[in-house]
Amino acid sequence: MKANMQKGFTLIELMIVVAIIGILAAIALPAYQDYTVRAKVGEAIIAGSAAKGLMSEAFQTDGVAGMTAAAVAFNASPIAERTSKYVSNVAIAEASPWTITVTLAATQANGIPNVLNGQTLTYSPNVANAVPTAASVGAIDWACGSATTATATGRGLGNVAQGTLLAKYAPSECR
Repeated sequence: MKANMQKGFTLIELMIVVAIIGILAAIALPAYQDYTVRAKVGEAIIAGSAAKGLMSEAFQTDGVAGMTAAAVAFNASPIAERTSKYVSNVAIAEASPWTITVTLAATQANGIPNVLNGQTLTYSPNVANAVPTAASVGAIDWACGSATTATATGRGLGNVAQGTLLAKYAPSECR
C-alpha cells in the first residue's frame, strides 16, 4: 500500500514564516525611514560645505578680516542662491566666531517629517582648536553640531556651536 505523501507546507510552517517576516518588517521599516531622512539631510551638509570652503579660503587669504568680509558677501547673496528642496537657508555669522548655520526645509512634499522644519546644523571654524584670531596660523578644522556636539567636543575643538537637528538624523560627525 502506498502511504500518502505530504505535498506543500503545513499551516504551522506558513504561520511561522509569516511571523518572521512580520518581525523583520517591524524592525526594518523605522530604520529605513530614518535612513531616508538622513540621506535627505545630506543635502544640508553639501550646502554647508560651499560656505565652509568660502570661509576656509577667506581665512587663508586674508585672516579674520577676510572671514568677516566673506560672511558679509555670502549673506548679501540672494536667498534663492542659498536654498534648495531640503534647505531653507544657509547663513554665516558676520563676526567671531563665524558660525555657519544650515536650516532644513521640511514639508510633506519633500519627504522630511514636518517636525524637522526649521531645525539646524551648525559648522564652527577652529584653528589650533580655538576660535580663529588675528594671530591664528594654520588650517581651519570644522566642528559640526546638531542637537548634540559630543563628537566635536571629543575631538578637543573649542569653538563648537550646537544646532537643533535631532542627533538620530545628523551624520555621525555632527552628533
